[in-house]
Amino acid sequence: MRNDEGTGEGKDAGAGTGRTDGPGELPEYAERVLDVAELIPSGRVMTYGDVAEWLGEGGPRQVGRAMALYGGAVPWWRVVRSDGVLLPGHELAALDHYREEGTPLREAARSAEGHLPRLDMRRARWDGEGADADEVAHI
Repeated sequence: MRNDEGTGEGKDAGAGTGRTDGPGELPEYAERVLDVAELIPSGRVMTYGDVAEWLGEGGPRQVGRAMALYGGAVPWWRVVRSDGVLLPGHELAALDHYREEGTPLREAARSAEGHLPRLDMRRARWDGEGADADEVAHI
């Protein structure tokens, strides 16, 4: 389930400094955000706002901050902007994950800067349906 030591991959991707679960080292809200990120199935995504709504606490900025600071050891690429634009500065790392997982993408228009695709939010967005009740209970 959890990869508390980080992978280096998340650090390179700028998605946080890794994850530690020692006493007092990780804020409770951040722990909950990371738990939700770990629940998102391969090939699916939730927006920052979706995560906040699912938790019933905070907002997109708070979720984004938690992911930026602590998300390196979880599938950070599955928590995304609502417009489907890939995480600035980490587009290629995220794109590799999306292609590997089969996450639905929309090809970019030739006029788009960098010609990078966007996530197809209509097809890729996950609403939490089918989440394991035991895993959800502790969040």
